[in-house]
Amino acid sequence: MINILLVEDDEVDVMNVRRAFKKSNISNPLFVASNGLEALSMLRTQEGGMPVIPPTRRLILLDLNMPKMGGIEFLHELRADPDLKMTPVIVLTTSNQDRDRVEAYQLNVAGYILKPVTFSNFAEAMSTLNKYWMLCEMP
Repeated sequence: MINILLVEDDEVDVMNVRRAFKKSNISNPLFVASNGLEALSMLRTQEGGMPVIPPTRRLILLDLNMPKMGGIEFLHELRADPDLKMTPVIVLTTSNQDRDRVEAYQLNVAGYILKPVTFSNFAEAMSTLNKYWMLCEMP
């Protein structure tokens, strides 16, 4: 079972991910953070305990445009942390900016997906992602 962290500030997009998971029978645990700071907190070991998200078999779905700490800044922090740097990240965003795409890939993202406009296309993208992470060996 892969633990999925969705880092997304738009409640409609969070709802669409949940609906798409349900439609595609994706039963992986889904954790949600509304910005990069919250996501880092959920990934890191809490005082004297475990992180909110189990430390193995993690995958991050990351939006880029968020308040407090955006996606690119989050990626810089994630890759600088020796305990988190190997965590696979797939960018799921509306940003079609070449510089965002290039910088994300320079920070070793596993993929860069533009959010589909229609729900049916969004659900299809989530189903394809599910097939992808089921085929990949996740640490």
